[in-house]
Amino acid sequence: MIGNLPRTLTVNGKEYSIRSDYRDCITILTAFMDRELTDEAKVMITLKILYKEPVPRKDMLEAYNQAVWFLNCGDTIHKPQTSLPKFSWTQDEQLIFSAVNKVAGKEVRDVEYMHFWTFIGLFNEIGEGSFSTVVSIRNKKQKHQKLEKWERDFYRNNKDMVDLKVELTSDEKEEQDEVNKLLGI
Repeated sequence: MIGNLPRTLTVNGKEYSIRSDYRDCITILTAFMDRELTDEAKVMITLKILYKEPVPRKDMLEAYNQAVWFLNCGDTIHKPQTSLPKFSWTQDEQLIFSAVNKVAGKEVRDVEYMHFWTFIGLFNEIGEGSFSTVVSIRNKKQKHQKLEKWERDFYRNNKDMVDLKVELTSDEKEEQDEVNKLLGI
């Protein structure tokens, strides 16, 4: 398997073709960050987007486990997320693509197909630049670490870029609207 990029997943002995292009996989990862979606909805979105053909209900759990393996780029160790996210595929899209393009030496969005693992390999090689600066400052702020003078200046001048925007759920929006109405805002 060394060097092979999977384009199929085996679920309970049956091989299924998958959508392995990075765009499809990032769509799945973006859905996982959507606080409006239930865990069940996220599983169904994953299966519907990743698998090119429907998976029988009896095989859905194994299909999902295989999907997680694929989205983890073959890493079988499931690490629970214990910290706040450091980036957003949607909010940071331009920063991410600028950085990945720099690593790839070309505009990756112009490529008709790029395997997800290839894209993540490029993503993992992002070096110094705007995206890494933003993520570094976010990380320090989340850990309540002191920022260097240049980082404080960068943050002050780019607060909208650095601060991750929290998308409110519809219930939270309703509650906020009610409070605003009571306050006359």
